[in-house]
Amino acid sequence: MALLVLYLATLAPDVTFWDAGEFIAAARTLGIPHPPGTPLYVLLLRAWSLALPLLPTAAATNLFSAVCTAAAGALGAGLVARWTGRPLMGLAAALCAGCLTTVWSSATETEVYAPALLLAVITLWTADRCGWPAGMAGPTGAIAAAERPGGRRVALIAYLFALSVPLHLSGLVAAPAAIALAGTAPDRRPDRRTIAVLSGAFLTVMGLGTLRPAPLVAGAALLIATALSRRRTRVAIGVAGAVLLGVSVVAVLLLRARHDPAINQGNPDSMARLLAVVARRQYDLAPLWPRQAPLWLQAGNLFQYADWQAALGLAPEPPFSAARTGVTAAFAMLGLLGCLTHRRLDRRSWRALSLLALSASAGVLLYLNLKAGPSIGYGLLPDAAPHEARERDYFFGLAFWCWGLWAGIGAVRLVTWRPEGVRHGAGAVAAALAISLAPAALNWRVMDRRREPDASLPHVLAEGILRSAPPAAVLFVAGDNDTYPLWYAQQVRGLRRDVTVVTIPLLGASWYRDELARRYRLIAAPPDATPAERAVMALANSAARLGRPVAVSVTAVKSEASVLTASGRWVERGLVLVAAPDSGAPPPPLYWPVAWRDASVGPRTDLTTQGMLLYLRCRLHPGPGAQPGRLKAALDSECNPK
Repeated sequence: MALLVLYLATLAPDVTFWDAGEFIAAARTLGIPHPPGTPLYVLLLRAWSLALPLLPTAAATNLFSAVCTAAAGALGAGLVARWTGRPLMGLAAALCAGCLTTVWSSATETEVYAPALLLAVITLWTADRCGWPAGMAGPTGAIAAAERPGGRRVALIAYLFALSVPLHLSGLVAAPAAIALAGTAPDRRPDRRTIAVLSGAFLTVMGLGTLRPAPLVAGAALLIATALSRRRTRVAIGVAGAVLLGVSVVAVLLLRARHDPAINQGNPDSMARLLAVVARRQYDLAPLWPRQAPLWLQAGNLFQYADWQAALGLAPEPPFSAARTGVTAAFAMLGLLGCLTHRRLDRRSWRALSLLALSASAGVLLYLNLKAGPSIGYGLLPDAAPHEARERDYFFGLAFWCWGLWAGIGAVRLVTWRPEGVRHGAGAVAAALAISLAPAALNWRVMDRRREPDASLPHVLAEGILRSAPPAAVLFVAGDNDTYPLWYAQQVRGLRRDVTVVTIPLLGASWYRDELARRYRLIAAPPDATPAERAVMALANSAARLGRPVAVSVTAVKSEASVLTASGRWVERGLVLVAAPDSGAPPPPLYWPVAWRDASVGPRTDLTTQGMLLYLRCRLHPGPGAQPGRLKAALDSECNPK
């Protein structure tokens, strides 16, 4: 409840940047977001928003993330209390983990990583109960209610593994830790058959979720070998059935695509296209080798993200800060103390949580093989070295959550350093909780999405771009942050549906060009290898033949759309450029909150909010005070177009 109150107090009131606009629009239309399609997430969002008819769709879907993350905190508190035998440690651990920035930020917007965290924790909870035989006393002295590792509980764990495919594969990161919990119990040898059958389920799910043959074959072989062993045939068959049942939710993509919903990325209306969406072939994962950035730099990127967790409010900018890093070091020591305390109290669960922390940090780092983050590597890499489009700290959310649990345990151990059996006073309890909640105070100003400009900027920008476009315009935009908020405005708010939004980076996908031709008779049908500039020109010529005006968002003038604006006469019309002669009346004035005029560029680690706010200020409020903050030089060409 404490975490839920925290998340509600900082919850985004509307759409946010990046994927949120797409997910909200997909929930409203029961559509298909970008690969891998996340059908279970869309179904959950749709059902949740229908159950809360009095709330706007965006507010309801944002609330779903808050409830999921708070529920994960509750289960995490229960696990730690069960493992350590100390409810105070459970409470402090969950509070500290829930206040770290990566966990907190996913809890306050429509983002798939919140329910993925909940799925991972539910899996751990189920596996932990499976590992305690009936009649055995747990660390708290209570008798465990769980049965011996049997068919139904093992099948349930396998089913939870499989749900990560239609939800999000990040939930599968908890599988090795769950296997360790389910296959072991105190004072007993590991149950090798349970470990084998769950390992087979894990590898099978990984193979099905990525469509890679090696883990699929290995997982199937383990399941078959277990089925052939004595007294485990039913268990293996049940696990295989549970895996297929969980993965079967992806069939929703095939069924829904045949109705061509408004949001239909990948258009998986055939088995071939369905497999391409599930395997994310539009965004192929880099192989393990060669590394997209030096391994030492990728590790440094992970430590950079860790430095942003406990005290980002002290120094919101990415570079090193003595104050922020000092707090990070203090919480790292608390985490180490909590880790050692956990090891002393319960070796079984300590091994599992250590495995989870290792899988969610080093394992994810090696598997994803990310490029350098957008705020690291300059001066260390060649100038032409590629960087990620945004900070990817959310991929390591489970690792930071584990660190938060241990730091909370360490905080309790630090202030209650007294012999066993001695009752601790209210002062010690208050001190432990205060230390655990310190990240809430230190991160508040950067995590509060109810403050301007973060609260309104995405939908104001979307409205400004759409309202600036002439009637029935074909509007070219540059990427996620000037596409997804526009989809949200059109599909959820019903704003300017006469405008056809064309996202330039998607033009390389054949399904997207087919969609433009099928829905709008806009022809851009050159081969896949054709440069995006030629596809843009073909679409513009097709729109002209249909008598539709062509517009380019000001956020796209530096992308491939520049091939249009480089020739001919274009006039500025609000937040778009329109091919002259301009048609229609001037756009209506844009809503501009007074609080924005003197606000500093937002305290965020990624540059999205600052950059988009600066676009608006430069276009709508030119003058000496229109270019605040440190991004002036970086965006000077946009503020002063040639």
